Amino acid sequence: MRAPEQSRVKAVLGPTNTGKTHLAIERLCAHSSGAIGFPLRLLAREVYDRVCAIKGAERVALITGEERIEPPHARWLLCTAEAMPVGADLAFVALDEAQLCADRERGHLFTDRLLHARGRDETMLLGSATIEPMIRALLPEAEIVSRPRFSTLTHTGARKLSRIPPRSAIVAFSAEQVYAVAEMLRRFRGGAAVVMGALSPETRNRQVALYQSGEVDYLVATDAIGMGLNLDIDHVAFAGLSKFDGQRQRRLTTPEMAQIAGRAGRHQRDGTFGTLAGTGGHDAEFTAEEVYAIEEHRFPPLTRLYWREAEPRFDSLTHLIADLETKPDRPELAPAPEAIDLAVLKRLAEDPAIADTVRGKAAVRRFWEVSSLPDFRSAGVDTHSRFVARLWDDLRRGHLGGDYVARSIAELDNPGGDIDTLQMRIAAIRSWSYITQRPDWVLAREEMAARARAVESRLSDALHARLTERFVNRRTTVLMKKLGSDAALLPVTVAENEVLVDGEHIGQLTGFRFRVDPQARLADRKLLLAAAERHLPALLAERAIQLAARLDAGEAELTLQGAGFYWHGEAIARLVPGKTLLAPQIEPDAALESAGAAARQRLLAALQGWLLRELAPLDPLRKPDAASSDPGAGPELRALLIRLTESGGLLERAGSALDRLDKAQRERLRQLGVRVGALDLFVPAMLRPAPLAAWRTLLAVRGEAMGAPVPAMPPVVALTGKDRPPPGYRALGRQALRIDLAEKLLRTAHGVRVTAGSKSFVLDPALAISTGLTTASYAQLLRLAGFQPGVPRALATGAFGPPAPPRWRWRPPRREVRAAQPPAPPPPGSAFAALAALVR
Repeated sequence: MRAPEQSRVKAVLGPTNTGKTHLAIERLCAHSSGAIGFPLRLLAREVYDRVCAIKGAERVALITGEERIEPPHARWLLCTAEAMPVGADLAFVALDEAQLCADRERGHLFTDRLLHARGRDETMLLGSATIEPMIRALLPEAEIVSRPRFSTLTHTGARKLSRIPPRSAIVAFSAEQVYAVAEMLRRFRGGAAVVMGALSPETRNRQVALYQSGEVDYLVATDAIGMGLNLDIDHVAFAGLSKFDGQRQRRLTTPEMAQIAGRAGRHQRDGTFGTLAGTGGHDAEFTAEEVYAIEEHRFPPLTRLYWREAEPRFDSLTHLIADLETKPDRPELAPAPEAIDLAVLKRLAEDPAIADTVRGKAAVRRFWEVSSLPDFRSAGVDTHSRFVARLWDDLRRGHLGGDYVARSIAELDNPGGDIDTLQMRIAAIRSWSYITQRPDWVLAREEMAARARAVESRLSDALHARLTERFVNRRTTVLMKKLGSDAALLPVTVAENEVLVDGEHIGQLTGFRFRVDPQARLADRKLLLAAAERHLPALLAERAIQLAARLDAGEAELTLQGAGFYWHGEAIARLVPGKTLLAPQIEPDAALESAGAAARQRLLAALQGWLLRELAPLDPLRKPDAASSDPGAGPELRALLIRLTESGGLLERAGSALDRLDKAQRERLRQLGVRVGALDLFVPAMLRPAPLAAWRTLLAVRGEAMGAPVPAMPPVVALTGKDRPPPGYRALGRQALRIDLAEKLLRTAHGVRVTAGSKSFVLDPALAISTGLTTASYAQLLRLAGFQPGVPRALATGAFGPPAPPRWRWRPPRREVRAAQPPAPPPPGSAFAALAALVR
């Protein structure tokens, strides 16, 4: 093995949140050239964007296995550790997360960079304090700088998912658990961003941006969150404390726990960590020793780093494999476990058909480069070996054909499918992104690399959309924010009765009543109602004031149905009994309580004015109503007026106690607009559709029913079966006659009676028939008023020819008049013949 490179090396060590990366960026920009190696492509990309903002994009390069942005005169390089230019002449070189030298899969790469990647003027190693003994042993001249954490970490114990605070990350260790937790958060908290190692870097960045922007308040992640992602997290909850490391299920080490828990807190803001209650037994809880170690940042130091020969011989496959399996000669270093690249190399070397094609140093070197293709699909040695063998079969003859590469990329250009399908396509396209970055592998490298990046971008967009669609309920997320301390920052609007919170539809506002969107999940309904109660009062108050103004101007579309006020089909108030029937009170609907007292009183005043206009047809009743409380009217008249008013200005004369009134009281009754008829006392102005409709409303207030007024109030209406006569009509058999016309017919009959004196008289039915009455109904009316028909002797014996018209006499009624049973239909013939038949 090569001896470590000796130059000025500074190791900046400490826990997370100590500003190590920020320091490295400052030092990079302070030198004339330099490079930083990161453990993740997405972290390299994040720092690349920051350095571009400082130095300009034309002078900064991004170099990863899958993406290369290399301007011709780039002097500052941001790389993954694997892609670092170890031998380049650069003034500054830094390696981030140096403790990964102890990682089973990639440790040997980081160890090589730690030992051999050097800057001309300065070299900086960033990592955990656990690697300090190894650095002192391997690089005794290195300067060690310890940096304390800017904030503190505090253990808070186990919490139920419903009790996890906003701005939290929940860490799980399997895709199934990640999906389950994210689905529960969608149901209870509106959703979560999802970060897993299986996602493409672009999708991870999009999901992280979803969280960082505040669109969601929760992040569900695998342990990928512990490496490099700089997030505004206040609390980290572990859904478990064990994971499968590729060989076995094991408990996390304390440094691994601290690496993940350390994501909580940012700069000088303290953080907390704990576990998710109900996800396991005692093994799912931190021990007291682990809590102490994490809070105090005290971890056992690393005792060895993984190493593999970085410069093997390429004389033959046998020498190459032997060198890669060579053991280090220093006690601080240990042989690296067999990584996927070495496993693939050995598997393919065992195939004589493949091994025979690898002859010479150039071929062996090229074969090793092909075997080192990362297994982005996590397909395992067997499947990945077959893919590498197919790739080698083409590359050993020269370059990959452009048509083959283009066709392979195009086959993956399908944004359809579910989350798992898209993840597999993205993993496959990442393999092609890596392949197309090699100029000696692909013809038209730049074109093919651009195609691969475009497909990965489209697939990443689709995957982000699927994750957001499945695990983010934007409506509930908005509502949860509205329920928080920054509620006033998000707008609530009503557009055509549609209630929008920050542009998200949550329900309908009809009248003053909010209704939750029926498409909302059951778990969301409580949140939606709570949001409405919190944020709609101001809008309801504004709506109430606007409606009041329209009512005052006579422009509002308000209706009275029964005892209710209806606006846009919704009840906003109802009438309740007042001191008198003509003075009901208005009781607002419970939904108006949210509008506030001032707006509610303003609307009630407008409703009162509108009601007075609607009840204006009842003004003729107001004089009798007022007189009923006048002591000067006398008790007899007051009692009659009370009954008349409560019956809507229509009262049968029989039983009205009219005969108890003296002459002065009768005269006052006439002055009040009350007409005294032969059968009824009535206010003539009430015998119209509008007053009767208004009266029907007042009866509904008292809980009484009344038949609907007849439009246009014709003189006569037909009755069928047991129909009650419409308001303002008197039943006469199978017909009903309007009360004022009944009085007119009876007044004419009394005129004939007075002229005849004491003799019997004949009544001409022509006037009655002209109103639409039948002779049978007319005869019924006459009998109700006290007219009695007389029968001529000759007519009774049938001694003469055609029937003569009946003669009538009048006897004053002495008791209450009751409606008689409907007579039989009159026989055909003249009107007089009908009356004669009725007399017989």
